[in-house]
Amino acid sequence: MRTYLARALERSGYEVVSVENGRDALPHIDTDRFDLLLTDIVMPEMDGIELAQHAASVAPDMRIMFITGFAAVTLKAGKAVPQAKVLSKPFHLRDLVLEVERMFGSESVPASTDNP
Repeated sequence: MRTYLARALERSGYEVVSVENGRDALPHIDTDRFDLLLTDIVMPEMDGIELAQHAASVAPDMRIMFITGFAAVTLKAGKAVPQAKVLSKPFHLRDLVLEVERMFGSESVPASTDNP
């Protein structure tokens, strides 16, 4: 799924850094600048909420979008990171791109995206 999401965003003009999980994303978040963190919530080792909280502490201007297939987890994410957008599975790739575009409004610079 990560490959399809990355490809859809790249085709829409976004620069994407894709990693397998939250732990692999940490070094990128700590050393590089990203406009958007796109992460699943349920992941092994480090869940997306923990990752988003870390990202928010390191880069408070980074936008955060969660994807999830679990309604109860959506509520937890909303409480933990209230400024984040949550996109529920299943969704069409064009819906993902539209939501990312909405997050950036009329900004003309494509977003760097990380998807652990």
